[in-house]
Amino acid sequence: RRFDYRPKTDPYCQARYTFCPTGSAIPVMKEEDVIEVYRLQAPVWEFKYGDLLGHLKIMHDAVGFKSSLTGKNYTMEWYELFQLGNCTFPHLRPGMDAPFWCNQGAACFYEGIDDAHWKTNGTLVLVTTISGTMFNEMAQWVKYDNETGIYYETWTVQASPDKKSTVWFDSYECSKFILRTYQKLADLGAVFKKIQTNYTSIILFSGEPIYLGNETSIFGPQGNKTLAAAIRDFYNPFKPHHSVREFFVDLFKIIDRVILNHQFYLFYNLEYWFLPMKSPYLKIIYEEVPLPVGSKAKNGV
Repeated sequence: RRFDYRPKTDPYCQARYTFCPTGSAIPVMKEEDVIEVYRLQAPVWEFKYGDLLGHLKIMHDAVGFKSSLTGKNYTMEWYELFQLGNCTFPHLRPGMDAPFWCNQGAACFYEGIDDAHWKTNGTLVLVTTISGTMFNEMAQWVKYDNETGIYYETWTVQASPDKKSTVWFDSYECSKFILRTYQKLADLGAVFKKIQTNYTSIILFSGEPIYLGNETSIFGPQGNKTLAAAIRDFYNPFKPHHSVREFFVDLFKIIDRVILNHQFYLFYNLEYWFLPMKSPYLKIIYEEVPLPVGSKAKNGV
C-alpha cells in the first residue's frame, strides 16, 4: 500500500543508533557515465555482533554504485528509523488506550562503500553496469518510493511452508527495497549477471487472517473494549526487559499465546488483524530470488 505523505515522527520515538548519520542527497550523474552496481549483504548488526546473526541467516541488504568518471563509490540501503524492535512491536504508554507505534522505514544514500563491513562476513559482488541516465532515472524513482512506502513490515505471513502457499501479508523491509531497485534498473534496461542471490524472510504461518479494524474503531470512544484489552495484553510481553527473570516470564507468555493458543495480533498498514497461528508458527528462511529480467527491450551498458 502506498501513502500520500510521510508523517512527522513523534519525539517519543528515539533510536539507539541514529538513522542514516552520514546520509547525503543522490547526485546527478553525467549521462555518458558508466556506473557499476554492486550487491551488498552482511549479517544484521554486523558492526556490533560480527557474524553472529549470519549463522541464523538474518541478513541485511544494500546496493553499491561506482562512477567510472569520478571514481566515487556510493551505498544505498533502506532500514528502520527507530530500530527493528520498534517497527515490529508497539509501546504500551500509560494513559493511552491504543498501542503506540514507532514505525517508519526509509532509504539512506551516502558516499563510500565500507568494503570491510560487506566483505568480511557477507557479500560485495558486481551485478550489472548502467549509464548515468539510468542512474538518474532510478534516483527519481527512489524519491517516489521513499515518500510513499513509509512503514516497515517485519513479517511475511503465509498459509504453510509450501512454496506455492497463499501469502496473506508480505514483508516490507531492506531486502524488498533492494529487489524493487533491481527491478527498476532492469525495467530501465540494465542486464544483470547470472549469479545466485538469496534473501532473508521471517515468516509467520497462519490460517486465513481475520480483519479486526483500525485504531479508532478498536480503541476509540465507540471501540471494542474487550478486543482492545486483548490486543494490549498480547503485546505486553514483547516490551523491553530489564532482567533475565522478566525475559523468561514473558517468553513463556508468548509461547503460550502464539503456539499453545494459536494467537497473534498483526498491525499491518495501520490496521489490526487476528492470525489463527498454525505449525510451524515461525520460520526464518534464506531463499534464492533471481536477479530480474527487464520489461524493456533496451540494452544496458
